Amino acid sequence: MTDKTAPPLGDLVAIMARLRDPQGGCPWDVQQDFASIAPYTIEEAYEVADAIARDDMAALKDELGDLLLQVVFHARMAEEAGQFAIADVIAAICAKMVRRHPHVFGERTADAAAVRDSWETIKAGERRAASDDASALAGVALALPALLRAEKLQKRAARTGFDWPDADGPHAKILEELREVDAAEDDAARVDEVGDLLFAAVNFARHLNIDPEAALRRANAKFERRFRAMEVNAGQAFSALPLEDKERLWVAAKAAE
Repeated sequence: MTDKTAPPLGDLVAIMARLRDPQGGCPWDVQQDFASIAPYTIEEAYEVADAIARDDMAALKDELGDLLLQVVFHARMAEEAGQFAIADVIAAICAKMVRRHPHVFGERTADAAAVRDSWETIKAGERRAASDDASALAGVALALPALLRAEKLQKRAARTGFDWPDADGPHAKILEELREVDAAEDDAARVDEVGDLLFAAVNFARHLNIDPEAALRRANAKFERRFRAMEVNAGQAFSALPLEDKERLWVAAKAAE
């Protein structure tokens, strides 16, 4: 249900301007810059994803508000620096959405697969126009979580034809990388080989049409759920239990799901 009494975006913009006022604003907000706020922006995006994963619409509403605040915060700092304002941010995204949806705002028609291909083609053209970096890998953000960035790099490479034809190749690569981890002669080599192993695992997941980031989040949640059940079943003595007893508690927690 839409709340027609909700304040407009301009109210939030005005609040942020007041918070950033060097004379009467909040001392903490006034001291911030793009670099200091960026970690909060990333955190809020993850909290949005968490609310979605928990199917908690009340939390999602709150977290989207927190994320919107981050956009307004960055835009306000840019406006103070004479770079751009929130209106420019909105205008840019509106233009981008129209440009990237010619099948909606133009004369073309397309199914879902064609839309995806068209979107990537248009994005690639935008990257070439905005940067001297002509690589197919240009623009994959360094700040992305490593697992997500690995997937994006692989997808970019795949669009050039540099890819396994099916999941057999990545599967064999995982086994190869496991052997190379075992054969590593020192810690530095072991770090490299474990990185290669994780990269191969992402590639395998991609060929199975599985989102590796989402799969790992599910695995994390599963581990946490089972570990907490072990702690509850064992009581305060959990840490002191021998490993064999902990293993039995783990098996019981797994069977109880």
